[in-house]
Amino acid sequence: MQVLLTITLAYAAVCTLAYVGQRKLLFPAPTRGDVPVMDGATMTKVTAPSGRIVHALHVPAPEGAPTLVHFHGNGEELADLVPLAWSFHRAGIGFFAVEYPGYGLSKDQTPSEAQLYADSEAALWHLHNGLGVPTEDVVLQGQSLGSGVATEMAKRGHGARLVLISPFTSVPDVAARTLPFLPVRMLIKDQFANLEKAPKIVLPVLVVHGTQDEIIPVDMGEALSKAFPNASLFLAEGAHHNDLFVQDGRRVVDRIAAFAKGEYVEG
Repeated sequence: MQVLLTITLAYAAVCTLAYVGQRKLLFPAPTRGDVPVMDGATMTKVTAPSGRIVHALHVPAPEGAPTLVHFHGNGEELADLVPLAWSFHRAGIGFFAVEYPGYGLSKDQTPSEAQLYADSEAALWHLHNGLGVPTEDVVLQGQSLGSGVATEMAKRGHGARLVLISPFTSVPDVAARTLPFLPVRMLIKDQFANLEKAPKIVLPVLVVHGTQDEIIPVDMGEALSKAFPNASLFLAEGAHHNDLFVQDGRRVVDRIAAFAKGEYVEG
């Protein structure tokens, strides 16, 4: 009886730690706060309805070209995105990246699913109304954690196309695979329920996933590509979660750029 009680108490303690510390795991925010430096790019500050300051990196699109609105992964900040911004700039695409609360230049704030959505939507409203980029020229793009933000923004009516890079079906789905011995579906606060939202989003969607992704299994990307009414799947052979733009970077960028421009590309 004593052994059973000890095991029960230990299990309860682990569940409590998982619940209390879950946002530290989901949002391991870099707090360097470096300012992105890139020729031709500008930094934008937007005041969200909450009063928070939202930082964004903007590389204007060439005349008639779309703007890619990028939502980054959970271990990045804006300054890390300069090489990606250059890649899409060279491909003839505008680039607009939004910082999350608690990250980088916004490190004094606290991240949560609701706050990421609120700040991202504030930045998008500024892109539309302040910078004059119409919705039909906006391509939403989310990578890893950012796939949850991009999907929600598409659900709210922003953007004309959607790109999901290394996306998950939901945070509880990922957690359940990582910690199958815990009742994570009862513990998770921030759902980012991409699969549940997918059938309601009729925009053209491109799902990009590395075949050797060890963090978010490729079958999640495959499941999402089947759940969206108008989606295609692009697999980066041999790519892992954090080297997708290294293993097959030029091909991935070219495929996304062609999709953003509405061009058909085989394979």
